[in-house]
This record gives sequence, structure tokens and C-alpha cells, in this order.
Amino acid sequence: MSCLTRTVLRAPRTIAFAPRAFSTTFVTQKTATETAKDTLHAADKAVAGKIVDGIEVGQKAAGKVKEAAGMSKGEVEGKAAEAAGTVKGKTAELKGQASGKAEEIKGKMQ
Repeated sequence: MSCLTRTVLRAPRTIAFAPRAFSTTFVTQKTATETAKDTLHAADKAVAGKIVDGIEVGQKAAGKVKEAAGMSKGEVEGKAAEAAGTVKGKTAELKGQASGKAEEIKGKMQ
């Protein structure tokens, strides 16, 4: 056996490598769908970030306006409820006037 081992160890070794370009490996290539997904994902993140920034700016501006007006949140809600009540009152008044006019016109038609 020692003769066989010596022969195998002394045999010339040749290793053949297949020439490959770096761009043809499957690991680094992306399909068109994957590329489009990545692009849309990046665009979505950028747009979402800008929207969040805009919302934050709006909230800060609303807070500054409230401070400048000198009203607390409760005062603002009270004013809004008062305005809503006034609008409801006017609506009921105009509805009554419209009903009266309709009855008046109906009476003239007979």
C-alpha cells in the first residue's frame, strides 16, 4: 500500500477553472420585478417621510396659532360648540320660514 500512496502523492495535479465574469453570478443578479420593488419601496419610504414631516409642521403651526390666540383647548371647543349651536338655530329658523312661504304659496294657488 505504501507504493500506491507514493504514486498518488507524486501524480501531477491540474485544476481546471471555468472562466466566469462577475456579472453572471446568480447571487448578484436581480430580476426586473425585484429591481422595480426595490425602487418603489425606496420611493415609498421617501414620500412617507416627507408626509410625516408635513404633519409635524402642521401640528406645530396649530399649536402656535392656539398660543397666539390665547385660547386653551377647552376654550376652542367651547367656541366651536357655540358656533354650531348658532348655525343649528339659524337652520331651524330658515326651515320655518321656508315652510311658511310654501304654505302661503299653496294658499294662493287654490
